[in-house]
Formats: sequence, structure tokens, C-alpha cells
Amino acid sequence: MKKMSIIGLLLAALTMGSCHESLKEKCARECQMYTLKNCPAKIDNHTILDSMIFEDATLTVHYYYTLTGIADSVGLLTKEEIHKALKDQLRNTTMMRAYKDEGFNFSYTYHSQSRPELVLAEETLTAKDYQ
Repeated sequence: MKKMSIIGLLLAALTMGSCHESLKEKCARECQMYTLKNCPAKIDNHTILDSMIFEDATLTVHYYYTLTGIADSVGLLTKEEIHKALKDQLRNTTMMRAYKDEGFNFSYTYHSQSRPELVLAEETLTAKDYQ
């Protein structure tokens, strides 16, 4: 009887331990689930979030957007203005705190709605940018 309860406890411990996901696994799952459930998601009058993915090899959360209307033009904002706006937004968000604490990168790609193959802007922020 004692042997059976010890085996039962060991099996329970192993089962619970195998359900624990790493922060990288959690991030990949959350990005995938958000994309499946919510995308495309209208952010504002000129911005649509198409998808977000987690790139495990580089610890990067990558957001893909489409810009519409007046925002759908090359050179609307300078690279410096885009960098500053994204950096300020990332610094002020608490939703990504666990990922920021682990030094994840955040990448943003903006495509044109009128010419989907055209990348209007790309930016990647690293820990040194948002800490």
C-alpha cells in the first residue's frame, strides 16, 4: 500500500512538472493564440495588426502591421521618430514586463495596404532601448 502511494505521488509530481512551460514557450503560445483569435485587429484608423509571432532563436516578439489611408506612404515619419515612438510605448507598457525583464527583443514591420509587398518601416528594439 505504501509503495502504491509513493508511486502515485511520483507520477503526480512528474505530470505537474511536465505541464510547466518556459517563458519562451508561453510567449510563442500567447502570440499564436492572439493572432488566431484577434487578427487582423484594427489598432486605430490607419493601423491594422496582422499577426504577431515569437522568434525563439533571437528571443524576438515580432509584430506585423498594415498601414492604411494617409499612413500608407513612404517617409511619413522618419526612422528616428518611429524608433522614439515605439521605444516610449514599449517602456510604458506593463503587459510585456515579464518579457522585458528577460531581455526579449521586439520587432515591428509595417506594410503598405495599397502595395502589400512594400515595407514602409521596420524597427527592432532590444533591452538597451527600453530599459
